[in-house]
Amino acid sequence: MARESDLVVAGSAATEGRQIWQVRPADLPVWPLYGMFALMPVWWALGVWYFVWPFFGLVLFVLLATRGSVRRPAGTALWLIFLALVAISAIRLERSTQLLIFGLRLGHLLTAFLVGVYVYNLRRDRVAWTRIANPLIIYWLALVALGWFGVLAPTFSVHSPLALLLPDGLAGERFITDLTTLDATEFNRFSENPIYRPAAPYPYTNNWGTAYCFLVPFVLAHLTRVRGRPIRVVLLASLPLSIVPAFLTLNRGMFIGLGAGLLYLLGREIARGRVRLMLPIALIVLAGWIITLFIPVADLITNRTTTTDTTRDRLDLYLQTWTAVSHSPLLGYGQPNSVDTTHAAEPLGTQGMIWQVLYSHGIPAVIVMYLLFLVITRRMAAAVTPGGMWLSALPVIAVVITPFYAFIDPNMAVLFAGIGLGLAAVDGPAGSSPPRTGSVT
Repeated sequence: MARESDLVVAGSAATEGRQIWQVRPADLPVWPLYGMFALMPVWWALGVWYFVWPFFGLVLFVLLATRGSVRRPAGTALWLIFLALVAISAIRLERSTQLLIFGLRLGHLLTAFLVGVYVYNLRRDRVAWTRIANPLIIYWLALVALGWFGVLAPTFSVHSPLALLLPDGLAGERFITDLTTLDATEFNRFSENPIYRPAAPYPYTNNWGTAYCFLVPFVLAHLTRVRGRPIRVVLLASLPLSIVPAFLTLNRGMFIGLGAGLLYLLGREIARGRVRLMLPIALIVLAGWIITLFIPVADLITNRTTTTDTTRDRLDLYLQTWTAVSHSPLLGYGQPNSVDTTHAAEPLGTQGMIWQVLYSHGIPAVIVMYLLFLVITRRMAAAVTPGGMWLSALPVIAVVITPFYAFIDPNMAVLFAGIGLGLAAVDGPAGSSPPRTGSVT
């Protein structure tokens, strides 16, 4: 009869043999994130930024598919249902020529989903926080620099290289023109007293404000991870510098979104009897107040709203959008009926994420979208680290600004890159293997 020790040795050898032949998931590289986020100024200058974005989503999909053993963050099932509803709504398009813009928007949604899953898996694979976050930090610094470019050169406007190469049929499409023209600011060219609002690298200033909402919590989370490094000094300087172009966008929804995020974090801190985030929040509010001593933000916003009837126009547009949706409540109309939010008679499906999804894809898609954000918010509420807590404000900010801003564009990927990191912070590293050599966590 074999001794028990021999059986133990044989069992250990068999286990080691199985481990030798076991296929391990391939490591995911970080370079696609650099290509997407860090090279944003290059893609913008070429005029291809919005068009190249879905191709990076395809790269992420291929890398995830070839890797295998992809971990699914909270909300994945709802994401897939939402994407399916969006795709089905294509049958409501009236012209085949609309498929190009529809496909572009769908590509941005797919890319945002894949960015979130990719970042989530990177972090749970114990890839260093700084390696994952650095591409978005470069993106942030570029956003601030281009915002200041709009402050200093407000009338700058040139055709991009792509715009010069497009055939007349495509170049004449308003949406394509907006994406391929390099404007430092957005302003009404027909106004006798135009208000120049920083927009670059985006075609519209509201997109700049949306990016700002999503990136400020990300930068604050990053600052909790890079103490004692030169990049910390750069980021600390960039935050107050960013307030000037941010205020000059006159984006009321941006202020509301950031304010809601700060109130959410304060409420969590008070409920848990903690004060860790109160000092940085107080400093942010103080910096904003100091800037208002030099920039009359309230007066500028009042002047804009009294001269353009922007609030009344929005409310009228919302009513018209809801009336139109009542005739196609399940699938909507595939996409907004116009992208010209300044001069179009009835640009239905614009002026806010909820209105764009409602008009373009129907009531079920809106319900699923909000359920997705609810699931993510509840999961990220479990964060206990300072970095995780800052990121937990992202889905709250996203929900609050949905009546004002749409973000089916690169901003959706920015949002879900931060959410992916936040969900990974809550779920923790997978397995029990030690961190990779040379990584800094």
